[in-house]
Amino acid sequence: MSRINTNTMENALSSVLSDAQLSKRQHAESVELHVNLKNYDVSKDKRFAGRIVLPNITKPRMSICIIADAVHYEMVTKSGLEVGLANIEDLKKLNKNKKLVKKFFASADVFLASSTLIKTIPRCIGPHLGRIGKFPSSVSHDENLSDRIAAAKSTVKFQLKKVLCLGVVVGHTDMDPASLKSNTVRAINFLVSLLKKRWLNIKSLHVKSTFGKPIRLM
Repeated sequence: MSRINTNTMENALSSVLSDAQLSKRQHAESVELHVNLKNYDVSKDKRFAGRIVLPNITKPRMSICIIADAVHYEMVTKSGLEVGLANIEDLKKLNKNKKLVKKFFASADVFLASSTLIKTIPRCIGPHLGRIGKFPSSVSHDENLSDRIAAAKSTVKFQLKKVLCLGVVVGHTDMDPASLKSNTVRAINFLVSLLKKRWLNIKSLHVKSTFGKPIRLM
């Protein structure tokens, strides 16, 4: 974070949180990082994409569904984890119907699937999942499901497409300032590592809550 003054960062995040508290909305707002890039030609330069798990959960209300084999199904049922749960038979009932597949995968923000089922899922639902963009992430029996769920809720993705503007959620307005700062710094540093000229490709950085005004970091 060498290009951003520490006080500037802390004051900006403090303003975002305090303004959100004054609005007294029913639910916490997301805190977003907005980036404007420069010295990139999206028609010629290689487009980047990268994911990072931030130190603290960014989207506590994110809905997650696990497509589980018998082992994971029992684990989830006994643990009482607040996730959606499906098995391979549920997918077979979709009968590769495009509308039914789309409806099923609209039921959650993120999907996980037992590693034993990953190769079976495409055969059950046909080619539609690739277009939906929610192919499940594999989870093994040795992994801690709670940790994987927390990681999913803490993951952000930077991807350069056809415009030089990027935006990701780095936290929420119920977070304490230190946790929000930690997430924001990690996200910025990761983004910079993806850029061909590092900080020289950053035109501006702003933070804002969902309904708040943007505050400039640089």
